[in-house]
This record gives sequence, structure tokens and C-alpha cells, in this order.
Amino acid sequence: MSSIHDTPRPFRYDAEVDPGEVRHIQYEVGETYLGRPVELPVTIINGEHAGPRLCLSAAIHGDEVNGVKVLQEVADRYDPADLHGTIVCLHVVNVPGYIAQQRYLPIYDQDLNRSFPGTEGGSTASRMARVIWDRFVSKCDIGLDFHTSTRNRMTVFHGRADMEDEGIQRLVEAAGIPLVMSGQGSSGMLRRVATENGTPIVTVEMGEANRFQPMLIDLGVQAVENVLAAYEMYPEATPRRPEFQKVLTSDDQKKWIRADHGGLVEMKWGPLPIVDEGETICVVSDHFRTEEHVVTAPFDGFLAGILANPRVLPGHPLVHLVEITEEDREHVRRSYEQVGFARHGTFHWMGKMGEQLAEPLLEDGPDEHADDD
Repeated sequence: MSSIHDTPRPFRYDAEVDPGEVRHIQYEVGETYLGRPVELPVTIINGEHAGPRLCLSAAIHGDEVNGVKVLQEVADRYDPADLHGTIVCLHVVNVPGYIAQQRYLPIYDQDLNRSFPGTEGGSTASRMARVIWDRFVSKCDIGLDFHTSTRNRMTVFHGRADMEDEGIQRLVEAAGIPLVMSGQGSSGMLRRVATENGTPIVTVEMGEANRFQPMLIDLGVQAVENVLAAYEMYPEATPRRPEFQKVLTSDDQKKWIRADHGGLVEMKWGPLPIVDEGETICVVSDHFRTEEHVVTAPFDGFLAGILANPRVLPGHPLVHLVEITEEDREHVRRSYEQVGFARHGTFHWMGKMGEQLAEPLLEDGPDEHADDD
């Protein structure tokens, strides 16, 4: 990890970005079958004033695009004249997967987020990881790595981080992430490797693959703003603190509830993403509706992850349930009553709220004001 100096300094990869400069580059991290370069889009905003270096990364899984929009907004927002330190935006880490609109590197399905820090003579994923690590990530002091759930699932805005690490604790508090699932992460994962090497990085999970969800994107941009404020990188930053923060340190506090039968899923929870022990979460039925299997909550919980595909096989995850207290319940209620579900931009995730939002669209008769300006 780089040290924080008293004077502004250039950011060096294999070129230099001077203090006060913004540079957008396409950096070569590999080759195609045709020998053409695979280029990673990078923005480096190097402040005129001394300060830490913040690494922001997105689309390390190529179909997870909410973070791509977050970084686009960030790269366009901050003026180096007012910035204390450096922001490094790795807009699309997994370029081949992004082009193919799939999670892993195409053909051999290599997970780039299990390949760090990489090696110069390893697999395709390992070689790409090594370049990204050496040129950019290892030169930063802190970082946020933006993800979504995998295809066919939806996840609420939350963080994943090793809360045993003091640097991570400070970064999570700075970012204002309301729900955090604590753990080291898997071997080769960017956040784990970086944290173990002295650059605390938190994974920010939000939403679904292959779509933009405005409310979640706004929360991601705000998390960056919060970090800039907490680390005194941007005096003009306006931090916003979450109403509450919950850190899950034990697997006993959360559970993926899986289908025991194949069929079609109808969600029954709502309008808030909270269920009581014994309450029906969803029903799995066959196509003739001659068999219906009711899935109930094993404990009072908050739905942190939800199936976004109505078709399931035995073993498919239905919901990710997080244990809550009565105090948590009240915070969740106030939060969701304030923001609603509409700005998630995903009707099938909204449970009963989706039906309420759809009702005005199904009313009989034309809108008498349809032609008004």
C-alpha cells in the first residue's frame, strides 16, 4: 500500500497522471483471439492536494452493471482542483465478460474474482488480474468493489467485508453501509487479497445483474461521497449516514432458503421485505396447480436476497433471510416507507408492492389528461 504524503504526487502506472489532472485511458490487460488488445477503461482523477488514493472497481463479474453506472457518475463528478488525494476508477474490470454479457471470462468460465493477485505466467484470468493488481489496485490505500447478485437473483444494498480488520472497520463506517456480512471472502477474491496486503477493500453488493436500478445506483454514489468526506478527500462532500447499521458476524444470523420442489414461484411477502417466523414467503406450484408447496420463514427476518426468476428446481435459492430484532424491524419499516420500492426499477422483486404499483396501469378508460403538457 502506498503511504499518504504531505505533498501531492503523480499517480504512476506505466505512465504518470500529475496532480490536478484527470485522465481517461483504455489500458491493455490482454489480447483477443485475433491478437487485438483487450482494454480496461480507467479514469484517474489526481487531486491538486495531498491525500489517500481510493480505488473503485466494477464489473469484475461481467454482467454486474449497477456499479458501472456508479463509476461513470463518480468519474464525471469530482474536480481535481478540490480533491485531496486520488480516485482511480476501474470502470469494467472483466472486459471479455462484459462484452459477452456474462459473469465469468468466456469459453473457460474463469472467475476473475478468484484470481488475484494473479501471476504473469498463469491462466488468462490470472494474467489479467496481475496487470490490474500491479498497475492500479496495489497503488491505492482503500477501495470499494461494486457488485450485484448473480443472474436470476436480487440483493439489497449491503457490504461484505472482513470486520476483524481495523482498516475495514473504519472504511465500512465511513461508507455508511447499513447491512454488512462479515467474513474474509474466498481465496483469490480482490477484497481479501487487497485487505491482506494492507489496502482495505469492501465489496458493495446491490441489485440484479444486467440492469440499472436507479435507487441502488444513487446509494452507491453516496457511499463514495461518504468515503471522500470521512477520509477528508473532498471538502465539498456531503455525507449521509444510514439510520442504522447491522453487522452479521455469524452464519447463524442468515440463511439461504432453497426450493425443495421444482415449479413456478409466487412471492407472498410484502409490502415490506420483512417476514415473521412461520409466515408464508412464497408458494412453489406445478403448471397444473395440482401441487402447491408453501415455503415459510424459519425465523423473523429481513429479505436481503430474493429470487428474480419465477422458475425453480430443487435446491435453487428462493430468498436470503437475515435475522432481525424488533429495533431492526422498525428501522427497516421507516426506511422502506420513505423510499418505497418503485425506484428499484424491478417489479418482480417487490412482492405485494408490485401489485399496488401496477393497479393504476390497469384501470379502465383513457387518461383524460394524456395530451396535456
